[in-house]
Amino acid sequence: MTHITFDIQNAVGRITFNRPQVFNSMNHPMRMEILEALNVCEQDADIRAVLITGTGKAFCAGEDLQEVTDPNGPSLKEIISTGYNPIVLKIRNLEKPVVAAVNGVAAGAGANIALACDITVATASASFTQAFSKIGLIPDSGGTWTLPRLVGFQRATALMMLSDKITAAEAAAMGMIWKVFPDDTFEADSGKMAETLAQMPTRGLALTKQALNRSFSNDFAAQAELEDELQTAAGSTADYREGVAAFLEKRKPVFRGA
Repeated sequence: MTHITFDIQNAVGRITFNRPQVFNSMNHPMRMEILEALNVCEQDADIRAVLITGTGKAFCAGEDLQEVTDPNGPSLKEIISTGYNPIVLKIRNLEKPVVAAVNGVAAGAGANIALACDITVATASASFTQAFSKIGLIPDSGGTWTLPRLVGFQRATALMMLSDKITAAEAAAMGMIWKVFPDDTFEADSGKMAETLAQMPTRGLALTKQALNRSFSNDFAAQAELEDELQTAAGSTADYREGVAAFLEKRKPVFRGA
C-alpha cells in the first residue's frame, strides 16, 4: 500500500491515510487501498476494533480535485459508486467498532467518512467543513443522512449550504463528534480508546451497532422486537457467560469477541 499505511496493534486494525502532501485527499488508488484494508479488518478474527486516522496536518481534505479535472479520470458517478459509497457502507456494516481519530482538517468526503464511524474523536486543533457547496456539489459519502441525525436538521442544512469551518470543540458541543483530546496526547488517547474497545465483548458491540443502524427505519414497537432478538443472540455468546462469571467472582473479565 502506498497511499495509506495499515498495521495491527493490540487487536486494533489501524488505517492511516498517507498522502500528507495533498492533505490526504483521496484518489482512486487510495480509495481502493482503504477498501482493501477494511476487508482485512472484516475478515481477520484477530482484529477486534478499527482505528482510522491521517498523517500530517489533515485527516482528509476530501476528493483530490486533480482526479476530477483529469479528462481521462473517472466520472463523479464512478468516484462515488465505486469508492466513497462502498467505504462508508463497509464502515457502517463492519461488525466491529470503528473509531475515527481526526488529527487535523476533515473536509468534504473526509469529514463524512469520519462521521460514518461509530465513535469520532478529534485533536483540539482539528476542524470540520462540508466544503461541497463551494464548488457547486452536494454532500456525499452518506453525509446528508449522517449529519442531520447527529446535529439536527437546521444545523446540518447551514453547515452544508454555508460550508462553514467549525472547530473540534464546536463539533463536540453540537454532538457531531464524541470527544476532543489535547494535541499533545491525542495519538495516545485515541489509540487507547480503540484498544479498550478491542478488549470488550465485541460480538455484543456488533449487535449494538446493528440495532443502532436499524433504529432509524424502525418504529418503537419494531425496535423493541429487534432488541428482543438481538439480546437473545447476545445472551448466547461466550462473552456474556464470561461477563456474568467475572462479575460473580469479582474479577476482571477476559472477553474474546465470541
